[in-house]
Amino acid sequence: MSQETLLKIKGFYDWIYKIFLFICKLLLVADILVVSLTVLGRYVPFIPDPTWTEEITLTLMSYMAVLSAALAIRRGAHIRMTSFDRYLPNVVINVLDVLADIGVMILAVIMLVVGWKYATGIGAKGFYPSLPWLSKQVMYMPIPIAGIAMIIFEAESLFNNVLKLMGKEPILEKEESLEEQVAEGGV
Repeated sequence: MSQETLLKIKGFYDWIYKIFLFICKLLLVADILVVSLTVLGRYVPFIPDPTWTEEITLTLMSYMAVLSAALAIRRGAHIRMTSFDRYLPNVVINVLDVLADIGVMILAVIMLVVGWKYATGIGAKGFYPSLPWLSKQVMYMPIPIAGIAMIIFEAESLFNNVLKLMGKEPILEKEESLEEQVAEGGV
């Protein structure tokens, strides 16, 4: 692949990352607003205390949790076992990174397939008790959505790790982990 093609691919992944990051930010703002309404409703006499706020808060948090986990795949920010990395040859570390990517990719596909099945099956049959017009499908949908995001970002990570295994430069340089910053005396 040419360098120009790789830069276009990287641009596509940057764009997708920004979209999911923006969605997470919107979810956080909505979560803060809903919780604020709950607090105000409990302590300010003339503001009603809605019954639906707890369920909506938990649903928004579940979306944020799984989508931000997908974003962490892109940044390489998930916790990893690196104790033995300094004792292993780089080739072995690169092979283990590729195997880890394949494992996470399998998990992402399972999240997409099984999550979709639950969201459209069980989720479509239930409703929130305090919001009878809202299907519980909304509550189950973050899993398949996160599965899609994880597949997208894991494909990039797998591609980068395969490039490293072949001795080429990856198209995305990951941020240094906190562990690496501490080891270098940067924190």
